[in-house]
Amino acid sequence: MALLKTVSTVHGLQAVNAYHRVEAVTLQNKETITFHVRSYLATDKPFFMESVLSCGYAIDGENPIKQAYGYLKTLPEFAGATDC
Repeated sequence: MALLKTVSTVHGLQAVNAYHRVEAVTLQNKETITFHVRSYLATDKPFFMESVLSCGYAIDGENPIKQAYGYLKTLPEFAGATDC
């Protein structure tokens, strides 16, 4: 599971159809998860950008990774991202 979306780095480089993957999910408590979003130009290349985010977590909901992707889709920087 991942998201495809064109992004610009803080250095002004544009990555067309970058591959964004949720990794390193940590349950902080019964209500919160923290995870890394790593962005790749290609799945066989090292990541070029990383963010650490936290969001609410429903223990009786879907698995934490799916919940993290659901949260990402609510953020303006991932608006219009495509599932892949």
